[in-house]
Amino acid sequence: MAQWKRQLSVEQLSQAGRNTMVENLGIVIEAIDETGLRGSMPVDQRTTQPFGLLHGGASVALAETLGSLAGQLMVEDNEMVVGLEINANHLKAVRAGRVTGVASALHVGRRTQVWEIRISDEAGALVCISRLTLAVVRRG
Repeated sequence: MAQWKRQLSVEQLSQAGRNTMVENLGIVIEAIDETGLRGSMPVDQRTTQPFGLLHGGASVALAETLGSLAGQLMVEDNEMVVGLEINANHLKAVRAGRVTGVASALHVGRRTQVWEIRISDEAGALVCISRLTLAVVRRG
């Protein structure tokens, strides 16, 4: 569904995460295509909770990162997106490896956007499904 208004490379999107929580969590942007934006995150000491499982908050951080970056590609240069609401259903525990998220647009309007982010483990099993609502605002 995505018909990107802005053409940014994976490298440019990755640069946006430097010196932020995105970099601290090890989130990597991997691909942008007609279906959405894909990125991954390690399941390690940065992203697990005290019981050794992937922290739900880390999954939400990955989801919001991917959805917000994808949303930014759908607005004009003088606009930006900001999060209004995010929810997540955690479906499967992960102890190690990497998880991969794919952000796909459900609605792209002039004032709001809604993105679905599906996060899977290395075997392809669905770990978390999230929905992110963004507001489109003017920069400055």
